[in-house]
Amino acid sequence: QVQFVESGGGSVQPGGSLRLICAASGSIASMYTMGWYRQAPGKQRELVADIFSGGSTDYADSVKGRFTISRDNAQRTVYLQMNGLKPEDTAVYYCRGRMRLSDGTIYDYWGQGTQVTVSS
Repeated sequence: QVQFVESGGGSVQPGGSLRLICAASGSIASMYTMGWYRQAPGKQRELVADIFSGGSTDYADSVKGRFTISRDNAQRTVYLQMNGLKPEDTAVYYCRGRMRLSDGTIYDYWGQGTQVTVSS
């Protein structure tokens, strides 16, 4: 069984910063692509950023230059540093990861989500 535990969400004023953390636990042999998604009320879930096993990254145009995704494979953790937050960044943020388990099977897992609210 694999679990993702997300933390770091909260309420900030425009221009503020938050750091989201997603920690994976369980019978994990390898972590492949990890990503952060978000879903605002009334909108579809969208990709914010992902980071591949080799360390390369990809960002949504709306967050380029403001958000930074990183990973620590030894700690089985992925981070999202969010700077210059805007009201339109308000959403529930979800961690997603592709894992190879100890028995060799590969699955995609999602975290439970953490709320980010940007408001003055």
